[in-house]
Amino acid sequence: MVFFLQNLFNGIMLGGLYALIAIGYTMVYGILRLINFAHGDVMMMGVYFAFYAATLLSLSPFFSAIVAILGAALLGFLIDRIAYKPLRNAPRISALITAIGVSFFLESLAVVIFGAIPKSFLNVFRDRTILNKVLIVAGARIPLLTFLVIFITAAILVILFFIVYKTKIGMAMRAISMDIPTTALMGVNVDAVIGFTFALGSALAAASGIMWAMRFPNVHPYMGFMPGLKAFIAAVFGGIGSIPGAVLGGVLLGLIEIFLAAYFPSFMGYRDAFAFIVLIIILLVKPSGLLGKKITEKV
Repeated sequence: MVFFLQNLFNGIMLGGLYALIAIGYTMVYGILRLINFAHGDVMMMGVYFAFYAATLLSLSPFFSAIVAILGAALLGFLIDRIAYKPLRNAPRISALITAIGVSFFLESLAVVIFGAIPKSFLNVFRDRTILNKVLIVAGARIPLLTFLVIFITAAILVILFFIVYKTKIGMAMRAISMDIPTTALMGVNVDAVIGFTFALGSALAAASGIMWAMRFPNVHPYMGFMPGLKAFIAAVFGGIGSIPGAVLGGVLLGLIEIFLAAYFPSFMGYRDAFAFIVLIIILLVKPSGLLGKKITEKV
């Protein structure tokens, strides 16, 4: 029971981080039908923003995180304006290739500016007491950091759902995801809403990246690749285009990954490969994902 509880909390924490990144994928896909492969690299840039805000500007971890989230949101907005907006009416393959190009550009830019040598995110914290605290739950020793990550992730998701389902901008996002031309005819500034969607998704990716770096404190220019790829798998798993689906897919993928490694340690080296097996099974059995809707295209 103790072993199960420890891994359950670890799985929920990891799944929550996947979910925050996956939401960015699913929101952009829901509106533009675009897989933004640069999303994981935006997460990486957010972590670097937090690292240098704390080490160069001597900001506290909290304000460093705020600066990083705002910086990542601005970066996501600029990526849409510079790279994707000129391709709104181009074939989807053009935007897809551009997304891959933006991903490589951000990684190379990070190597040039920040250097290729990994840095420790622990340098952000002058007082590391909170990172080392452990709570006892039903006999299981759970790091306080795990509870913090779960709590912050849940709070961010509540704010996100409020924005999407209770505000005008959220209503506009949902309308655009249904029909862009009709929404534009109703007087909605489509480009502004799409830019906001990119900024919101990038902010979520930065928040996830900062918590990821608190748990796995190794910061380097390619750190966003694997979490971004798994978050994409989580989005497909839950039903890409569906925000609740992205949350469900992320949590389930995190739980599967942690329990696989815990109960079958000999398969530990294949945990990344297992995520791709999940993707293949989902695409074969239920291509629309767990909560996705089947879309019929007219010809």
